[in-house]
Amino acid sequence: MEAAFGIHAVTSMLKRQPEQIIELKLLENRDDEKIQYIVSSAEQLGLKLSYAERDQLDDLAGEGVHQGVVAICKPLKAYTDSWLMAMLEQTEQPLLVILDGVTDPHNLGACLRTADAAGAHAVIVPKDKSASLNATVRKVACGAAEVMPLVMVTNLARTMKELQQAGIWIIGTAGEAEQSLYQADLKGPVALVMGAEGKGMRRLTREQCDQLVKLPMAGEVSSLNVSVATGVCLYEAVRQRQICDS
Repeated sequence: MEAAFGIHAVTSMLKRQPEQIIELKLLENRDDEKIQYIVSSAEQLGLKLSYAERDQLDDLAGEGVHQGVVAICKPLKAYTDSWLMAMLEQTEQPLLVILDGVTDPHNLGACLRTADAAGAHAVIVPKDKSASLNATVRKVACGAAEVMPLVMVTNLARTMKELQQAGIWIIGTAGEAEQSLYQADLKGPVALVMGAEGKGMRRLTREQCDQLVKLPMAGEVSSLNVSVATGVCLYEAVRQRQICDS
């Protein structure tokens, strides 16, 4: 079992994935509108509900801010290469995100949330160079961690080759690229590769990309937070696809 915590994360789970919740634990003596909504929703769904002291909730949430509500949940499912390839066979114009070396769970959660909002089909990460699915990811993702497939692969470069063989055009983001994101064609089957903050993509990952693009940077900072950059890239793909469909 795992813990999900925070008002927004738990409320999203109640709306989107209530079957993931085993039990809800609420802070004693807290009774405001947001908590009342959670209690009402849980009762309507027939979920087990109990009250606890702050110390107990602190232990369940670890270093996270639980805001007086913790959900004891079933573990999140990570998907495999074989699931990914089977999904691609049944998907027209797939839109994928590859995160290379994103180890901060806050960034992973934010990327999952953005990927879900933009209609991406999956997020792909390497098993040994990525944050894992945990309570912090769940909280930041606000429900997206339960519905956005996270594919964890043993060998990212090999998976990228398999994607190319399946007809996916792989576009990596790099500050030294000559072409802008806005010059790239994102309307077809595409995987967007985002590197870790500071280091960027690893060499093997970069070499496996079909194309490198950069985000225009007009100010003094040299790069964006990876979750922000992911959002910029995904919504440019959304924009192009909507124009193509209209």
